[in-house]
Amino acid sequence: MKKNVHLPFAAPLRYGWMILCFATGFSTLAFSQKQVRKDIREGNKEYRQEKFNDAELDYRKALEGDARSIEAAYNLGNTLYRQGKLQDAFEQYRTVTGNETDKRKLAATWHNMGNILMAAKDYGKSIDAYKNALRNNPEDDESRYNLALAQKLRDDQQQDQQQDQQQDQQQEQQQEQQQEQKQEEQPQQQEQQEQQNPHEMSKQNADQILDAMMQEEKNTQEKVKMEQVKQRKQRQRQNKNW
Repeated sequence: MKKNVHLPFAAPLRYGWMILCFATGFSTLAFSQKQVRKDIREGNKEYRQEKFNDAELDYRKALEGDARSIEAAYNLGNTLYRQGKLQDAFEQYRTVTGNETDKRKLAATWHNMGNILMAAKDYGKSIDAYKNALRNNPEDDESRYNLALAQKLRDDQQQDQQQDQQQDQQQEQQQEQQQEQKQEEQPQQQEQQEQQNPHEMSKQNADQILDAMMQEEKNTQEKVKMEQVKQRKQRQRQNKNW
């Protein structure tokens, strides 16, 4: 039987990061960055209102304006996560881990990646993700708790796999033993049949012999009767002559 482990409520996703304003000397670039910031702010607002579809559109608009926006990528990952689009969320988080340098932000990202991997029952990789979260933020109690939980689930999973393998091996051994037993029984059954057949033939032969003896005895009796009749006739002839 598989062991049922009740999971606690997943640790809440970390909210969007503080908006950073970058000054630029080019008016077109400034306008573009301003629009990006506006899209992110609008996405954050809709995210807090749990309008995740609308928030996703705003974060994607922000990424169209600035594909290198780590904040937009991270917040888009959170929005996708809340919609159950875990694989898409994971890809956004992976982008963040390859570009972000702030340790606390990296810790939050690795934590969320660990949640996705644990939901997929990929406990080995989720353990690595939580360890990365703790390397970047050793004070993260949520990641520490989830790390312990992932390790427990991994051990249970390995134990279940070993039990399944043992059961499969036992079934294979039983099938082999049954097959061997059948192979051993077949010659024995054949030998028993061969031993029974001669007895059946002997009974038939005995019946035939008995019938032959009875017929022979009948023939003998008829011969005796005929001889007796012949002798009586001879006596009668002799009497007449006298």
